[in-house]
Amino acid sequence: MGSPMGRGAEQREPICTRKAEGPAQAFWQALLAGEQGVVDDLLSHPQHQLSPSAVFDTSDLEEWRNYRFNFRGLRLWSLSYEQELTTPLHITASRGYTDCLQLLLLRGAAVNFAPGGKTALHEACVAASTDCVRLLLSFGADPEAVSEDGYKPLHLCKSPDSIKCVQQLLKHGAHVNSRTEEEEDIALHVAARHGLPDHVQLLLQHGAELEARNEEGQTPLNAACAQPHSPRDMERYYKVCQLLVESGASVNAADRDHQHPLHLACKNASAQIAELLLARGANVNIMNYSGNTALHNILQTAAYKLEHHPELVVRTLLNYGAIRIWPGSLLKVLRYCNACPRAIEALMNCYDHVRVSEEWVSAVPAEVVQKYPRFYQSLFSLQQRPRSLQHLARCALRAFLEGRLLPVLSQLRLPSALHRFLLLSFEDVLY
Repeated sequence: MGSPMGRGAEQREPICTRKAEGPAQAFWQALLAGEQGVVDDLLSHPQHQLSPSAVFDTSDLEEWRNYRFNFRGLRLWSLSYEQELTTPLHITASRGYTDCLQLLLLRGAAVNFAPGGKTALHEACVAASTDCVRLLLSFGADPEAVSEDGYKPLHLCKSPDSIKCVQQLLKHGAHVNSRTEEEEDIALHVAARHGLPDHVQLLLQHGAELEARNEEGQTPLNAACAQPHSPRDMERYYKVCQLLVESGASVNAADRDHQHPLHLACKNASAQIAELLLARGANVNIMNYSGNTALHNILQTAAYKLEHHPELVVRTLLNYGAIRIWPGSLLKVLRYCNACPRAIEALMNCYDHVRVSEEWVSAVPAEVVQKYPRFYQSLFSLQQRPRSLQHLARCALRAFLEGRLLPVLSQLRLPSALHRFLLLSFEDVLY
């Protein structure tokens, strides 16, 4: 990025906002409010000695002293005092004050000035202010400027509203495969990690490297699968993964911990993504460095992801040929996953016989039994009775078709109810 002062910046002492008064205070407040007329008037009077490239120090020395005192009292490390610097361009760009920003630029504000470690263009991208981004670029802002933290403007377009900012940056010469300095992400990693399908599509159209690996060895597909997200965002992340996979992304790309996209998707209980990956040839039984398969991952996280319906992931994995849990470990699974009885149901329906003991009864809290009485009464009753012939027939057929269950069933004209039964449809009871 060159000198953080930037071309055209004036060497003046920063204005400390905490102590500012008179015209300096009025200038600061007008910038925060986007009052273009007031800003213009203040800059028009030479006696105020205000510049469109002024530097404001927004840090609080007294607050830092209190922190330092408290840390010393706790015998912890001493914090170093750092100024927090900004400029009129940064303030207006970060708030989307296009008119005020244009006024400053016309008055000669240094467009690439970065006393605080990043340019106004970085701020505009964070704010997803397309008009400000377009204006700054038209005045010569560097689309490849690197912030103090090692990010270029393209890496800071992290919200759905920033899609037009990406378009402007690419139009003005931003390199689509530029990397962040520490994480070694390209913009496609960032877009995938934040679940931005429009960004992903645009970046791919401009030549983004589909299999680029970052410092952790993640491809953009790995990054998308690894990112925790709420149920309301699941569709966005599915679309991202769909775009990447349909563009040719490897569904079996492993990161440095030998975690594949499927492992990562299952950690986040993403049923749609797991189905997508498996349908495209993801290895359902491959292990990561910890020895875990995708099924282990979903069972370890099921209790914490109930709103994501982890039982759907468990069922999908089993239907795609996941190796079953060793029967002796089912009690441990019950202890961890009893709040998700359908996950237990899917697992139990993969065995023709499981030895159920009194330990199983004590493994499930009373409040969980009260919430799902029908299922747990049927589970505990397996101490005294065998499974039904209907279930045993399903187990025999699934065993016979192991490794080819889905393709074979897709060719058979079975009644829909029977088809669902063979694929472990949920009934909330065991028989």
